[in-house]
Amino acid sequence: MAFDSFSEFVHMGGYGLYVWSSFFLTFLVIAGVALETSVQRRRLQKESLKVQRRKQRLARRTQQASAEE
Repeated sequence: MAFDSFSEFVHMGGYGLYVWSSFFLTFLVIAGVALETSVQRRRLQKESLKVQRRKQRLARRTQQASAEE
């Protein structure tokens, strides 16, 4: 479908409100998913770092305990 002017393109033959609101809502949902994924990734990285540090401390304590025996 070709449009003669930008105004006709925006109005989309009377369906512009539905078309553009659909695009906007889709963009919001995708942006929300991307933001949530980013936040979740950071949280999981912090948790993973905590677990690694905990394992390192436990390994050191185990080595110290075995060295003292």
